[in-house]
Amino acid sequence: MNKTTILVVEDDIAVRNLITTTLDTHDYRYIRAENGQNALQAISSKKPDIVLLDLGLPDIDGIDVIKRVRNWSEVPIIVISARCEDTDKIDALDSGADDYLTKPFSVEELLARLRVTQRRLASLKNSDPEDSEFRNGEMKIDYAAGSVFINSEEIHLTPIEYKLLCLLAKNSGKVLTHTFITNSIWGSSFDSDVASLRVFMATLRKKLDKSSKSGQQYIQTHVGVGYRMNKL
Repeated sequence: MNKTTILVVEDDIAVRNLITTTLDTHDYRYIRAENGQNALQAISSKKPDIVLLDLGLPDIDGIDVIKRVRNWSEVPIIVISARCEDTDKIDALDSGADDYLTKPFSVEELLARLRVTQRRLASLKNSDPEDSEFRNGEMKIDYAAGSVFINSEEIHLTPIEYKLLCLLAKNSGKVLTHTFITNSIWGSSFDSDVASLRVFMATLRKKLDKSSKSGQQYIQTHVGVGYRMNKL
């Protein structure tokens, strides 16, 4: 039995049954909630490892559920919603969601998102707050020295590129929106900041990809939304 416990917050019976059957087949433990209030109670009392959250709930909008949970919990929240506009994804991610899956979705994609979140949880659990370095695939960030290496070869980054890489590394496996990143790096989120972000991110990715011997893709672009560091 998988030790990870998933809270499934979904009022549509057919979708809820699809998700829980998938989880059951792959030996996940799960809890069900049909509305926002029940979800908040379950997160508080049963402390699930991951939350799968629909946004269109009958009592509380899913965005509000995310905001309330983030006042007291960092439990990973994967949104599963029929809302497919970029603005909906950005609202959910900026409110504190970790990932966003659009209905209709494939079982394989759902399981892949869960595995990514599990790897991030395992990484956080095994990390030491005093760790002075970050490793991911061929890459190593030496925080003490302010240096980045791929296959033991130092990669020369600008100060902004280094800050961007460290921010993504700290949130490895999590989608970070343009707004979150620009506010973290520049303290603002104007259109000019987002345009600058795209330029810096393009040069950062070029340097990382050029140095990788195995062709590992460290940074994934979510078009219109933001970026994620892949956990390799």
